[in-house]
Amino acid sequence: MSSTRDDGIASRIAELLRPLVGGDLPVRLEAWDGSVAGTLGAPTVRVKTPDVLRRLLWNPGELGAAQAYVLGELDVDGDVGDALDHVWSEVRSRRLQAVRPSPIAVVKLAALAKELGVFGKPLAPPRSQAVVKGRLHSLVRDRAAISHHYDLSNDFYELVLDPRMAYSSGYWTSTSENYTLADAQRDKLDLVCRKIGLDERPGQRFLDVGCGWGSLSLHAAEHYDAQVVGVTISREQKAFVDKRIADLGLQDRVEIRIQDYREIPDGPFDAVASIEMGEHVGEKNYPTYTAALHRNVRPGGRVLIQQMSRKEGDNPGGGAFIESFIAPDMYMRPVGRTVAMIEEAGLEVRDVHALREHYVRTVEEWTERFENRWDDVVALVGEEVARVWRLYLVGGGMAFRDGRMGVDQILSVRPDSHGRVDMDPVRPHWVGAAGHEL
Repeated sequence: MSSTRDDGIASRIAELLRPLVGGDLPVRLEAWDGSVAGTLGAPTVRVKTPDVLRRLLWNPGELGAAQAYVLGELDVDGDVGDALDHVWSEVRSRRLQAVRPSPIAVVKLAALAKELGVFGKPLAPPRSQAVVKGRLHSLVRDRAAISHHYDLSNDFYELVLDPRMAYSSGYWTSTSENYTLADAQRDKLDLVCRKIGLDERPGQRFLDVGCGWGSLSLHAAEHYDAQVVGVTISREQKAFVDKRIADLGLQDRVEIRIQDYREIPDGPFDAVASIEMGEHVGEKNYPTYTAALHRNVRPGGRVLIQQMSRKEGDNPGGGAFIESFIAPDMYMRPVGRTVAMIEEAGLEVRDVHALREHYVRTVEEWTERFENRWDDVVALVGEEVARVWRLYLVGGGMAFRDGRMGVDQILSVRPDSHGRVDMDPVRPHWVGAAGHEL
């Protein structure tokens, strides 16, 4: 494909970016003065205001671009996912590495910003950008970080998630057209309950650490007659689950608490699960987290952790956008290191079940629901937050699809004082509802 240039702002921006992108821009750039530059036929990126340059000057790369996008100062024609796919393809073909702008490039960008009258102090960040303070992973800071994302609005999450409000990877067991996201989430909940042995006898005490909107807690009580304690530090989530408990008449079997995993006073339980919460506890605090899971399960009891992972050497927080807008203080590591840390807590790992392809399908379903209800989303949370979530869903789906993120169910058991565990060597310890092994 050929490139096009003129003498306007777009061509000047393109020249500034050439050393960073290894040649011509991989996109078609349209600037606020009507000028264009870049590759003909490529996705079009519109820079609507000189403020974009000011943001990029103070926050070069992903964060500055994300700030501009969520505020509508920068936009993409057509499907954002298609545009990002094209850019990633060019990055790979040009063998580009993540680099910081050189001092010369920063000086040139500053000069252009000054010439255009936008050189100055940093612009205010978007209101949707997280602000968390205090010591990393203190109780107060963790509550603020969780509240930023999970207390957005129960009504919002109902627009995107399945009716059970399961905000984690589903488990897809069918390719039938009639098989839905709700079916995949039900099968995931069944998979978890059977892995931890809730089907082996009724009335077991079950602890759901980071219970979210209660999908697993309610499923375990309703379908496996478990006595459930679910803990969350989101008040919006607790209010939602408490209403569902009342609607289902499960008050005698489910208790939801506003409680940190470090503060659970009434273990041990017969079984424990923690679904996609371990990413939020941090690297230094992870031994505290696994120790809490070990402490809160009886000898012989099982613990299941479903958790996202990153490859060694990749950004464990997921990148500047995720860390600033979605999940402050998030930390992901290779699954092997997580397994080692679980074992260091005294738990014996019995199974690691990779679900990455299941998350690809799950995020596709969430994205479709989100885009189909775009007007409702904007009316509920505003266009800025809607644009944050569009970037989040598109980027997250790509990360799982391309193997830059994974997710695994890690099943472990607490040995007794003699180092023994009670696991049947013949009968599969999780069996599907129709009798097939999952």
